[in-house]
Amino acid sequence: MSAPRSALIVDAVRTPVGRGKPDGAFASVHPVDLHAHALRSLVERTGIDPAELDDVVSGAVAQVGEQSGNTARWAVLAAGFPESVPAVTVDRQCGSSQQALHFAAQGVMSGAYDVAIASGVESMSHLPIGSQTLGRDIAGPEVARRYASGLVPQGISAELIAQRCGLSRTQLDAYSAESHHRAAQARDHGLFTREIAPLKVTLEDGSVREVYDDESVRPGTTVETLAGLRLAFKNDYWAERYPDLAFSITAGSSSPVNDGAAAVLVTSERAAERLGLTPRARIHEVAVTGDDPVLMLTGIIPATAKVLERAGLTIDDIDAFEVNEAFASVVLAWQAETGADLAKVNVNGGAIAIGHPLGASGARLTTTLLSVLEQRGGRYGLQVMCEAGGLANATIVERL
Repeated sequence: MSAPRSALIVDAVRTPVGRGKPDGAFASVHPVDLHAHALRSLVERTGIDPAELDDVVSGAVAQVGEQSGNTARWAVLAAGFPESVPAVTVDRQCGSSQQALHFAAQGVMSGAYDVAIASGVESMSHLPIGSQTLGRDIAGPEVARRYASGLVPQGISAELIAQRCGLSRTQLDAYSAESHHRAAQARDHGLFTREIAPLKVTLEDGSVREVYDDESVRPGTTVETLAGLRLAFKNDYWAERYPDLAFSITAGSSSPVNDGAAAVLVTSERAAERLGLTPRARIHEVAVTGDDPVLMLTGIIPATAKVLERAGLTIDDIDAFEVNEAFASVVLAWQAETGADLAKVNVNGGAIAIGHPLGASGARLTTTLLSVLEQRGGRYGLQVMCEAGGLANATIVERL
């Protein structure tokens, strides 16, 4: 019986995260081209011949319109890779590119791949939230019968989590302000420089602008400024349906709407040695799990427990965490349940500040996690992502 193979992360890169609005930096950039920039930048940084790639496994959430038709294949061609390089697009909602990383790593571990890219993209300027469903009944009557009380949107799930965990609006706003503070500090100290591949954008007047930084970071954010924002999800319908719900979430304690892409190069040890590549980390363990689809965003709690158990580690063995900040209540509920030290969580800011380009966020978290481990000299990093339908991915990487 052959020895198990390791999946190594050679490098990871991301675009800056743009605001997903008409005035956002990437609002006029086709998602295929945005994705291609991340792929091309990764290959240029590592010096690898793209003909070596066994597969490109990518995530995208809105797989309609400009992100339809296996968008990863078009990004591979737009990046200038050989036509022989295959690609596939996967959907595990917000965890799509983290799942892409799992699939790429599992391909390497099994011997099916030697060299693969895991990546992701989302252009929320082109494809707003809900573009893929268009108000249709995606669950069907059997699910409706099983969950007779009714499924709810993610914002209501986040409110229910805050209520269940006794989180006040002040706590949510304080956490959110800290995310912006940390991200601004990291940006100002050049801590994102290695992970970001700047992108040149042609403006309407024909001039060219090079984008270096994430656009959603607001360094002046305070608890006081966030306290002035209106509630995001309270209306007559939800207030009547949940009369005892103390609504507390605003746009300030939620992730914004964004555009971005990210890519991670994964190889076997044999391939890294043959190609002269120096890996930055090893995939130590992965896990995926399901949870209550009504609360929906709590899956990160059992996913964290599962991946730690599989790895033979405890929460205290982890040196850095990247927990996707879909909403502040999600991270604070996870922290309360796991006992993780918040000083180790999203130390360079999280999605509330940096942004959450859905299908790209899993690979973005990996890119940032590698940077944090290297900046702090840590060994183990854990990233975990909540996903629609009550799903969650968890990944532990070991810095080399």
